[in-house]
Amino acid sequence: MRISFCQGLLSIAIILNLLILYYVSRAQQQMMEKRKELGRGTRRAALPASGLGGLLAGAGGEPGVVGVEGHSRGPRVTVLLREFEHFENYVGDVANSFLHQRPELPFLAVADTSPYPPLVLPEGARLLILSPSPDQPPQAHRPEFHVQTEFVLLVPDGVELEQPRAIERLIRELEGEGGGPVRLVAAPVLARSAVQCLHLRVNLREWTAIYSTAASGSSGSVCTALQGDAVVLIRTEDLFNLSVPLGRPLFSSLFIQTSLRGWKVKLLEGPCFSANHRPLFSSAHNQWKADTRLKEATGKLMRSFGLKRLLLPDGREQWYGCSKETPRCFGTVQDDTPDYLYLDRWTPPCCLRALRETTKYVVNILERSGVRYWLEGGTLLGAVRHQDIIPWDYDVDLGIYLEDVPNCDHLKNLDSGSLVDANGYVWERAVEGDFYRVQYSEANHLHVDLWPFYPRNGVMTKDTWTEHKQDVEFPEHFLQPLVPMAFAGITAYGPNNHRAFLELKFGEGAIENPQYPNPAKKRLDRSKL
Repeated sequence: MRISFCQGLLSIAIILNLLILYYVSRAQQQMMEKRKELGRGTRRAALPASGLGGLLAGAGGEPGVVGVEGHSRGPRVTVLLREFEHFENYVGDVANSFLHQRPELPFLAVADTSPYPPLVLPEGARLLILSPSPDQPPQAHRPEFHVQTEFVLLVPDGVELEQPRAIERLIRELEGEGGGPVRLVAAPVLARSAVQCLHLRVNLREWTAIYSTAASGSSGSVCTALQGDAVVLIRTEDLFNLSVPLGRPLFSSLFIQTSLRGWKVKLLEGPCFSANHRPLFSSAHNQWKADTRLKEATGKLMRSFGLKRLLLPDGREQWYGCSKETPRCFGTVQDDTPDYLYLDRWTPPCCLRALRETTKYVVNILERSGVRYWLEGGTLLGAVRHQDIIPWDYDVDLGIYLEDVPNCDHLKNLDSGSLVDANGYVWERAVEGDFYRVQYSEANHLHVDLWPFYPRNGVMTKDTWTEHKQDVEFPEHFLQPLVPMAFAGITAYGPNNHRAFLELKFGEGAIENPQYPNPAKKRLDRSKL
């Protein structure tokens, strides 16, 4: 069979295209492997053995270890300084201290924006700005592209390296833990206040982080968080597998994320790092500025992590959610399902706190005014189950006797509008129907609803009904007498046979079988209770 000239040219063109496609594919694969290796921080630059007898390399941290190919391995650790203030810092001194003792180690200072005044860094130290710039590629501002070592040593401002072998000790300790839960190793910084080992429990569903003091062990403490000045060693791969690897404040950000992953930190008794620059700030004004910035950074971090309440080891609470002066944490509720339920979270603790305060305030006024009331609906369900508000509920419901409304000055004149009382609570007739609502404040609309009932032929009824299945008439004998019940930190009144009352409204087994208000939209996973 003869092949024409055109067929020959076509065959050659096909072969050339296949060759080009093959080499392009090979090049892309090599680039992807290189980028992946760089992102994990496992690529090591080959440097000549010099000074101090070698580099941080090899098993057991021995210097000058020769690799399998006969080359001395590169540095295994990048020193990274994240926490410093632009207006006064010792970043240059820290870099000089580490590079004087270990000149082969990469030193990286990291800031959100360009420091002013500019940092004066020695040769071998670099500055990384995290804020993106429109004229630069994205990797220019991503720290994982700037760390090419196996480990990262996180150091605070003002620290000094006096013992060159101290870093190797930390590496040996971390490698000795193998693949266990200890994924960070820390050493104390000699300062005015000693570093403290803490236990940290983060409950995202309840928007809460709880710190407690951890006991110290003879060979070092293992815990989930640290408080105070410390140097921390972590594998680069672990650090950059965190959602926010270099958030500020660094320790708060770091340990919230590591504790959620079940990782632990081991605080060694030694080696110790020195800190000659203590206090860090030369004036009370600069200290105030630093404290203010720390408070602002903490609030920003907690809001970004969805944490609204911190319980500190000394029992103090810090709040980062709504208050009487701010709107509540969620918007208008659709289909009886607040937005946070779709995020697998429950009612924020600041909102629950506001509901408790409002309930206590309203109950006190009703009792002083001689208005008979009782816990209604889901509020009664919460009292029976938890002696509190149901953890995912977003309001409080009280039934009242309609005939008692004239006894209360806050209620009897509400037909003409709303009332803001002396304590900032807003009393109003609800626009949704013939009932009353008491809001936490003009800004914060968390509320207690008051539902007026009246007896008719021994049955409690009312003039406004909702589409809720539990909103039904019931025999008055449930209210004769009303009985005291523990609820939300106070003693309130409820029906005398709460089980029968609740099963009339919600169905049999309502107490033992919790469920979200609208299971058609979002069902409660009871296995996670």
